Amino acid sequence: SLNNLAELYRFQGRYTEAEPLLIQALAIYKEQLGENHLSTATILNNLAGLYDNQGRYAEAEPLFKEALAIYKEQLGENHPDTARSLNNLAGLYYLQGRYTEAEPLFKTALAIRKEQVGEKHPSTARSLNNLAQLYQSQGRYTEAEPLFKEALAIHEELLGDKHPDTA
Repeated sequence: SLNNLAELYRFQGRYTEAEPLLIQALAIYKEQLGENHLSTATILNNLAGLYDNQGRYAEAEPLFKEALAIYKEQLGENHPDTARSLNNLAGLYYLQGRYTEAEPLFKTALAIRKEQVGEKHPSTARSLNNLAQLYQSQGRYTEAEPLFKEALAIHEELLGDKHPDTA
């Protein structure tokens, strides 16, 4: 419940209200469930996301890394939740202009998603867009274009021409 309320506050931009709730939830999970529990990883990820939203990248990075390590240990290298965690860390690097660190993480997340949820899945389209945006930011337009087109085709097929994600 603490996490859910904190996430509501985070999505509303009420960061100062969300942070203590997430810290409290994390302490409870670590004490009751352990340092390497999947629920602990979820709270770590959410707290990192809060810091990421605030531009507190130095605080977010170790939390994203800790969550990723738990997902890899508990679920394996090729699980969709591991891909989501890789994507989160890559996104943090991207926002900081750390493109050479972000690229392999985005690529790995994309490969996992293609393998685990399929070529025509919204998560796969999200990964395609993320990698394409990275390339676009670097001026690598010929590499970005086919990825953007592939993501667009997935959205059109799954959601139709009038869906906001297609737009």
